[in-house]
Parts: sequence; structure tokens; C-alpha cells
Amino acid sequence: MTTDTQAPDAAPTADKPPSPTPTAVKRRSWTGLWFVLPFAAVYVVFLLWPMILGLYYSFTDKSLTGRPVSWIGLDNWTEAFGDERAWQSLLNTAEFTLYSTPPLVILALALALLTHRARKLGWFLRLSFFAPFVVPVSVVTMLWMWLYQPDGGLINHYLGAWGLGGDHLWVFQEHAMGSVVITTVWWTLGFNFLLYLAALQAIPNEVYEAADIDGANWWQKTVRITIPLLKRITALVIVLQLINSLRIFDQYYLMAGGGTNLSPEKVAIQHIYEMGFTGLRVGYASALSYILFVFILIVAIVQLRLLSRKED
Repeated sequence: MTTDTQAPDAAPTADKPPSPTPTAVKRRSWTGLWFVLPFAAVYVVFLLWPMILGLYYSFTDKSLTGRPVSWIGLDNWTEAFGDERAWQSLLNTAEFTLYSTPPLVILALALALLTHRARKLGWFLRLSFFAPFVVPVSVVTMLWMWLYQPDGGLINHYLGAWGLGGDHLWVFQEHAMGSVVITTVWWTLGFNFLLYLAALQAIPNEVYEAADIDGANWWQKTVRITIPLLKRITALVIVLQLINSLRIFDQYYLMAGGGTNLSPEKVAIQHIYEMGFTGLRVGYASALSYILFVFILIVAIVQLRLLSRKED
């Protein structure tokens, strides 16, 4: 009697696609690089190369007059650190940052909380608060210059009608910082508002439902749940706002620095602009630009470290 011996049944295996060859992987990686190449080219030509060229010019006597460029070493940097006007413009920039950053963070959070709670009018509030941000700076400054006009301006008109004195000069004075801050807050508030609103919509509803079961009211949920969960976005908003405020130029120049009858105060980028394009000293303006760049970089790094340490 013979018995047939059979091999144990092998477990069924699904057909696996063949693994790609090294040549196919390499071809695929090069395909991705072709999609990145246009942005990389624009980045190098319009950002990286001007930064390198500006750093080189800061060690030369480069001028817009067309004279030959010669190497002068650290002369521009030494002059920049001893320039009282440069330090005063930097202090004016820091003052503007100190005045504009807190309302741009606090008001953005308050308006985002209001819009997030509104159901029927939410779309209208989002449109109203964000719309000024997309308006060009020239239009914004022209609008607010009409409002700030000492004679016939809307603000002075109503102040006079209410008996509060309608003879204020606003930007037509020695200190126009406050007026420019108000304009900047109205104009750029929408961006921070949108960041906060997106972060609020990302908070799970289950967290608030659990708080409702525990009997928490609106204030308790806001202080103990919403604001702590917005720490990361708050850190981002503060850092971005500090950088944007330290780079103030457009609205300040158009409103308070573009004419002989306006405020004599200057901000840092305005001083750099005048040294480079009015004084024709491109090399000196490049040195001032890099000093401002290092100052902004230090402020951003310190702020990020402080916020991250506080979060930890």
C-alpha cells in the first residue's frame, strides 16, 4: 500500500507589483525637480542674488552716479553705527512696533472670537474685517489722508460737531506716529484675524461639549480652553507682526514722510531709501539694510525662544 506524500498547503500570497528599478526612481526624482525649478530660479534671481550683491556692495563705495566701484572695507559699517539719524530712525521704527503690535494681536483675537460665535452674520463679518487687507497701500493712505485733513476732513468735522475741537493736524504735525498706527491697524488687521479664525475652527467641538456638561460658562471656556489652545497661533501672529511692523515704510512714507510739510520723523527703511536713492549712496544704504536685517532677525529669534519656553 502506497501513500502519496503531499507538501503542506502554502499560504496564498497576493501578487505584488515589481519594485521600481533604480533608474525609474532616479527619473521620478528628476521629474519632481523640474516642477520646483521655476520657483527656485525666481528665488535665486530676485531674492538670493540681490542679498549676496547687497552684502558685497556694503563693503564698497557703490553709487548710482555710475562711477567705478572700489572696495572700502568696513567704512560703511563704521559710519552706519555712528550715524545718529540711523539710530533715531531705528528708534522710531521700534516705537511704531511697540504701538502697533498689541492692538493688531488683541483686536484680531477679539474679532475672531466674535465672528466664530456669529452664525447668520459670520460671512458678512469675515468679509468686512478682511476686506481692507486686500486694498493697495496707496488707496489706503489716500483714504485716510482725506479723513485726516485739517480743513474739511471727516474726523475733524465730527470732532467739531461734537464740541471736541475740530482743529487737529493729525499727520500734518511733528509727531504723526499715532495717526499712522491707526491706519496700519485698520489696514492689516484682517490677516491676523484670518489666522485666528482658522485656528478657532480647528478646535474640536467635543472639547466645548465636555465643558458644557461640567457647567462652564462662555467666559470660562474662552479663558481656560480657547486661549490656551491658541498659544501656537498667537506665537506665530506675534512674530509675524513684529517683523511686519519693523519693516514699516509704505504707509508711513506716503502719509507722514513724503512731503516737506509733513512729519520730519523717519523710520529705518525710509532712511535707507533716502540714503540709497536720494543720496545715491548704494553701498552705505546696503550696510544700513543689513544692520536692520540683523536687528529684525534677533528680535524674531528672541521672541520665538521666549514663546517656546513659555509654552514648554
